[in-house]
Amino acid sequence: MSLTQIKFKPKVKAVQIIINVFMDDIETALNKDYKIDLQLTTKKELKNNDFYFEKYLKDKLHFKIDGVAKEYNYIGKEYDGDLVFFYLEIENIESVKNIHVSNKILTHHFPEQENLIKSKIGDVHKSVLLTKKDYQSTLNY
Repeated sequence: MSLTQIKFKPKVKAVQIIINVFMDDIETALNKDYKIDLQLTTKKELKNNDFYFEKYLKDKLHFKIDGVAKEYNYIGKEYDGDLVFFYLEIENIESVKNIHVSNKILTHHFPEQENLIKSKIGDVHKSVLLTKKDYQSTLNY
């Protein structure tokens, strides 16, 4: 299971996104999709692995805010135990009435994959569980 946390930060007019996935799962998916050998957290780890992480996320994860498709910035990643945390940001957001999420992270290689989306917009918390079959949803606030 992956977890995607979405928060609207009105002071900086941005939607901030944190995704955590199991390291071995994301490594398997990227190695197969891009014919590479990431070797995460080893001395042989690819120096340009952020290129592949960003490419993968941009292909598998999409957002619409208030009906408008939004690109996000890949800020970076960090490792914590057997997890990889990815940090993303959508800039220039004045307000949020709804967020449409399309999340296909890991579903190609792991058919039983579940992607939990948790969001906080103002004081409103919403969650949805996405799967390979039901990979998109709109959260209204």
